Amino acid sequence: MSNVHQSFDAGNVHGQSQERADQSAGFASQSASAAQNTASAAMDQASAAANSSGSQAQLHKEEASGLIQQTTEQVKNMAQGAVDSVKHTLGMDKQS
Repeated sequence: MSNVHQSFDAGNVHGQSQERADQSAGFASQSASAAQNTASAAMDQASAAANSSGSQAQLHKEEASGLIQQTTEQVKNMAQGAVDSVKHTLGMDKQS
């Protein structure tokens, strides 16, 4: 009877070990899946941030371009005004 008892106990231990191994494998699989989901969400956020930054950069570039054009026109007008003023002072503004 002792051998039967030992066999039965060994079977129980083996069954419990297998159950724990299955639980550990399930936990590892869940952990890997959670890590993959977290990484995927982080990549999505990084991509969205990059797209947003690119759009903002384009907007700022267009604003800067408009400001440069406006400043160029102002300088051009001031220079023309200075030329006209010098011509007037020298009497060169009158056409013959």
